[in-house]
Amino acid sequence: MPAQAENGYSIETLVEGLDRPWGMAFLPDHNDMILTLRGGDVVLWNMDDGVVPITGAPDVVSEGQGGLLDVAVGPNFDSDGWVYMSWVAPVEDGTSTHIGRAQLDRDALALTDLEVLHIVQPGIDSGAHFGSRIVFQDGYLFAGFGDRGSKDFSDSHISQDLSSENGAVIRLTLDGDIPEDNPFVGEDGAADAIWSYGHRNIQAMTIHPETDAVWLAEHGEAGGDEVNIVERGANFGWPLASEGVTYSGGEQFAEPHQPDDGFVAPIHAWPAGRDNHNPPSGMVFYEGDAFEDWQGHLLIGNLYHRYLGLWAEEDDGLSEVARLLDGEDLRIRDVAIGPEDGFIYVLADGEDAPLLRLTPDS
Repeated sequence: MPAQAENGYSIETLVEGLDRPWGMAFLPDHNDMILTLRGGDVVLWNMDDGVVPITGAPDVVSEGQGGLLDVAVGPNFDSDGWVYMSWVAPVEDGTSTHIGRAQLDRDALALTDLEVLHIVQPGIDSGAHFGSRIVFQDGYLFAGFGDRGSKDFSDSHISQDLSSENGAVIRLTLDGDIPEDNPFVGEDGAADAIWSYGHRNIQAMTIHPETDAVWLAEHGEAGGDEVNIVERGANFGWPLASEGVTYSGGEQFAEPHQPDDGFVAPIHAWPAGRDNHNPPSGMVFYEGDAFEDWQGHLLIGNLYHRYLGLWAEEDDGLSEVARLLDGEDLRIRDVAIGPEDGFIYVLADGEDAPLLRLTPDS
C-alpha cells in the first residue's frame, strides 16, 4: 500500500533491494523500464513482471565510483532497438568512462551487438568522478563526465585542458562519430569530441521542454554544486570559478563566478560549506498531467541531504518549491516521468535501494 505524504502525493515502493542502481529509462510504447546497476547488471521492470535480468551487459570496473552507469533509450528505438549506456572499464593508463550501445531483444531478454562508441581520453588511475549522463538532442548524443577527482585547483586542472575529455561534455553522432561542426574540431591540442568544458562531476542531464537546450547538474567541492545550461564551446570555469570551498579545510580556492570573467555562470549554484553541499544526481523537467501544478518544474535528486528537489524557473534563475521525499532517508540517484501515467519514478542509491513512484493524493 502507498505511504501517505503531506505534499499532495503518495509514495509507492515498486521494487526493494536493488544493488547500487544508477540509471533508468522508460522504453517507448511499453510500460517497461530499463535500469542499470553499478555492479554491471541490466534489468527490466514493469508492474506485471517485476524485475527481470537482461543478459549482454558490458564488462565493467565497479571499484570506487565506477561501474555500469547511465542508460538512455535511443531516439530511434522503435526502428533500430538501440539502447545507449555509459560504463567504466580498464584502459592502458588506468580506467576510463566508455560510451556504447546495444540492441535490446525484449523476447530474448538480451542486449545484443554491443559496441563501444567512444572511450574518454585520457584514461586515469583514479576511482573518482566518472560522471556520467547521456541525453539526445537534435539527432546527436551528448554525454557529460567528471574530472576524475583532481585536486589541482589551478589553471592546469584537467577540466581546463582541452586535450582531455574528462570534466567535459562531448557531442557525438548516434553512431559514435565526431560531428565536423563540433567547436574544437581541427584546433591543435584539443579533443574534437568536446562540446563544453570546465565541469567538475556531471551526474544529471536533461533537455529543456521549451528551449531544447541541454541542462546539466554537477557536484561542487563543498557547496558550489551547480545547474548549468550547456553552450557550444563554453568554459564553465571549474575550478577557477566556484562557490565551493575545500572539503579538507573549508578554504576558498576560487572566486565565485563574476561578470566578464570569461566563464559561463550557472543558472543556479549552491553556497559554500558542507551544510550546503547539494550533490545532484538525476534531473528531469516535469511534463506529465498527474501533477498539474508542477508542469514545467525541474526535479533534481539530492544525494547528501536525501530528498528530491522541486524547482521553478524564476527571474533567470531557479527557486526551490518543495523538498519531496524529505525525511525518507534516501539518497536520490535518478528520476524519471512515466510517459503514460505522468507519475514520478524515483531511484534511490545504495546496496539495498528501492524504486519508488510518487502519485497524486486522492
